[in-house]
Amino acid sequence: MIRRLIPVLVLAIAAGACSSTDEVVDTTTLAPTATTTAATTTTSSTSTTTTTTTTTTTTIPLPTSPLNGLPVEDAESLDRRVIGIKIDNHPNARPQSGLQEADAVYEIRVESGITRFLALFHHTDSGYVGPIRSGRPTDPELVVYLGATFMTAGAAGWVAAGIRAQGTNYLSNETLGTRRISARRAPHNLYGNTVEMREIADAPPYRFPDDPPPTIFDFADIELEGEAATDITFDWADRHEVRWEWDGERYLRYDQGAAHSWLDIDGDSDHVAFDTLVVIKGRYYLAGPPGGSGVLPSIDTIGTGDVLVFSQGKVVTGTWNRGSIDVPFELVAEDGSELQIPPGRPWISVFPESRDVTWE
Repeated sequence: MIRRLIPVLVLAIAAGACSSTDEVVDTTTLAPTATTTAATTTTSSTSTTTTTTTTTTTTIPLPTSPLNGLPVEDAESLDRRVIGIKIDNHPNARPQSGLQEADAVYEIRVESGITRFLALFHHTDSGYVGPIRSGRPTDPELVVYLGATFMTAGAAGWVAAGIRAQGTNYLSNETLGTRRISARRAPHNLYGNTVEMREIADAPPYRFPDDPPPTIFDFADIELEGEAATDITFDWADRHEVRWEWDGERYLRYDQGAAHSWLDIDGDSDHVAFDTLVVIKGRYYLAGPPGGSGVLPSIDTIGTGDVLVFSQGKVVTGTWNRGSIDVPFELVAEDGSELQIPPGRPWISVFPESRDVTWE
């Protein structure tokens, strides 16, 4: 159920078109004929021939999103870059905006046991996404292989230098497609527009590549075979627990015991819900500048580790493999085959391997 909150701005979104093909049937009838003379009467037989022609419509499958495997009506929207945006998850930042429009979302551990999100927009856009926050050392490992343009609200100097050094197409400036809103206090009040960010990425001095991303997982229309998992708990930190509850169609998020909601520009709000949960377990470590202080939580996503996939109210387990930040994660099932994932918007948790994920 969507509930109305106080509107902040006004956004209008236009919708697309559809087509149909009518069946055509042609019928031809030959009329009877008769010939008569005075001496002899000859009657010809009546012949009726009906020919039916049926027009067959061939349905061409729609192209699918490389980030979630779902069909996309506007094929041209797939031939462009991903915009990745770092989003705040401090309690004062909720409800966030734009999560409901993203093609996929990463969740990553930061300081004080809380997390931040990295929302990915490929064929979608958002005119109101945020609050946007600063970058962290793990971020390049999640956006470089996508060729994404990455937006943050700045970063520590050594972190920003590392983000750029690893080949990230990096936007980090509060004037680049972003603005502060008065309805919230800083630092939880920077919001952006992905359409404007795309235009900025195209223009000097950036001129970032506008190439589409690779397919991030092996999406397939399958019935997942695994044990039931309808209530999943993520123990992110001693004081930060996240639950996802399967409602028969999607997973609904609860953060620290409360329903986690999104809020759009018109003031409409609803539960954060995603089709699939993917858990990439990696080594947790503290990264810092050479010879300096100010370490930050990080997760190693190069090498191998455990993976969990929750979909259709079930769970399957396996391992992930990855040779560098330039390639996607390879997911392998317990039997050694490629781990396939049903199409659907994924929420991808880059999770400390020393912490627990439990389900029932």
